[in-house]
Amino acid sequence: MGEVIVITSGKGGVGKTTATANIGAGLAMRGYKVALVDADIGLRNLDVVLGLENRIVYDLVDVAHGHCRLKQALIKDKRFDGLYLLPAAQTKDKTAVKPEQMKEICHQLKEEFDYVIIDCPAGIEQGFKNAIAGAEKAIVVTTPEVSAVRDADRVIGLLEAADLREPKLIINRLRPRMVKQGEMMNIDDILDILAVDLLGVIPEDEQIIVTTNKGEPVVQDQRSRSGEAFRNVARRILGEEVPLMDLERNGNLFARLRKIIGLG
Repeated sequence: MGEVIVITSGKGGVGKTTATANIGAGLAMRGYKVALVDADIGLRNLDVVLGLENRIVYDLVDVAHGHCRLKQALIKDKRFDGLYLLPAAQTKDKTAVKPEQMKEICHQLKEEFDYVIIDCPAGIEQGFKNAIAGAEKAIVVTTPEVSAVRDADRVIGLLEAADLREPKLIINRLRPRMVKQGEMMNIDDILDILAVDLLGVIPEDEQIIVTTNKGEPVVQDQRSRSGEAFRNVARRILGEEVPLMDLERNGNLFARLRKIIGLG
């Protein structure tokens, strides 16, 4: 039986869907069979981030209501062996799927996949309750902003109340230079507030915007720092002990180059 992990945030726009796509692709690159479930009914985006939007025939609501079989709705990503997507519906009715239906769908997926990763909608309304219903573990994504961290804290409380104990944290879009200048919250500040274990830190990286717009997960880009960070997150989910990246590595290299040419 596989494992069901929900990826949530509280605040929208922190990179949760991008994280879901890249973690799923990262696990598939390691040889695991992964089902990604877009639970954001009415505002689906995981299909676009993966570049699979033109291949949708059936969706999560169709499966929940018995309009198709689960296997009919799953879209195989041809770039990654073992990676599949169950897309969300575009219906306006966010209550079109009930928590009990999500539990049953997750149970069926667990029988076939090593990992089932659910992209939770932003907020704490019915969509959030649906997304966490069938989950066994949770990952919370936040950016280093006060409002995002406060919403993450609220979500962590709700996850723990729903018996999803010990959620892990991903800090996204960290800018080391701003942290150094005291203009952005640092990792320790965020961990002190949220009091959860850190799963990974994703640096701000223009390449992730480029790849996301192309429908290509950045995790497969061996030159990208954010891609390396997501590969490390996937390895930690698999139980490997992977140290955090040196987020100032590029800056130090630049400083060394300046020194070599006499400008430092």
